[in-house]
Order: sequence, then structure tokens, then C-alpha cells
Amino acid sequence: MKVIPLGDKVAVKRLEADETTAGGIILPDSAREKPQQGRVLSVGDGRLLQDGSRVSHQVQEGDRVLFSPWAGVEIIVDQEEVLIMKEEEVLAVLE
Repeated sequence: MKVIPLGDKVAVKRLEADETTAGGIILPDSAREKPQQGRVLSVGDGRLLQDGSRVSHQVQEGDRVLFSPWAGVEIIVDQEEVLIMKEEEVLAVLE
């Protein structure tokens, strides 16, 4: 199933968390922090302006993005976690 966000929202799949520390210690699931990076799965139509026109998104499908730990709403689609967030919650596009 494909998630198509509405308006100025984007769907992001969080990247996998590191399983080891820089020193080589293996972290259990409970000690891992949620990654703040992800891939954009899909984007909405864009922000609606007062005159009825739409502003297109700055991010595109496939972009690797950085976001805050509290950004978006987590949903489960086909047993995978997907974040739905406003485009303004995206902090940066990573290249």
C-alpha cells in the first residue's frame, strides 16, 4: 500500500538505528535512540495559499532528510513504521 499525504505533508521512512557504538559495544533495542534521519516516501500537493494556488514542496521522493526527534506522527503501514509530518518539520536535506 502506498501512503499519499495531503497538502503540505510528507511521508518519511525512518532509517535504521546503529546497532553498535563507536567503541564496538553492541546496543540492545531498549538502549538505541530513534534515528533522526529518513527517506521521503511521498509528498502531498503542497501548501495551499490564501489565493487558492499551491506552493510546491522543497523535498522530493527519495530525498534523505533530517528531522527533530519529536517530528511527525508515527503510523504503521504494511507492518512498517512511517512518519507523516509537515514539510516545515524537515530540518535539512542531506546529500
